[in-house]
Amino acid sequence: MPVLWRRLLIFLLSCLPLVWLVWATLAERLGADPAKTLVLETGHYTFYFLLLTLAITPLRRLVKFRYFHFRWLQPHRRMLGLFTLFYALAHVAAYLIFILGLDFSLFAAELVKRPYILFTLPALALLIALGITSTQSMMRRLGKNWRRLHSSIYLIAVLAWLHVFLQVRSSYTDAVFFGVMVAVLLGVRIYWKVFGRRAKAAN
Repeated sequence: MPVLWRRLLIFLLSCLPLVWLVWATLAERLGADPAKTLVLETGHYTFYFLLLTLAITPLRRLVKFRYFHFRWLQPHRRMLGLFTLFYALAHVAAYLIFILGLDFSLFAAELVKRPYILFTLPALALLIALGITSTQSMMRRLGKNWRRLHSSIYLIAVLAWLHVFLQVRSSYTDAVFFGVMVAVLLGVRIYWKVFGRRAKAAN
């Protein structure tokens, strides 16, 4: 399949969660507390897209069968990263609109009541920075600093997991799932970096 058609397909598939949430809201299918459901669902989709973005490099490097590989995903990593930002902004917007009612005077009290929000702010700021600098022109302009800035996606993943973990009240299912995925996706990179340096030193 040509790159353009793959890009269009991935774009449409990435929009499906948004379409479903809009439909469920209009059809009143979000349960007894639709505001809370919207915030939780947009948060979950943010994490899913973050994990997908982080998974592309390990899949590309580890799965190398002749007729089955993930090299074709590499050109679409930026789009998945931008959808991560999109759902993160939707998550924050849903919280501000439907939980706070745009009453920002309540925000300080919310920080005391829900300290996990503190991990959201730097993660969101970094995601916005990555989105702004995701273009080819910004890559050329920033040079080596571009790679340093975009390596902050690993910090974002850790902050996002802390955000989920500190919300746990009864079930640890989401926290364990996201924690394991982050640990695996960051762990393989640490392994490559450590043993890659040792291999170079040995040579």
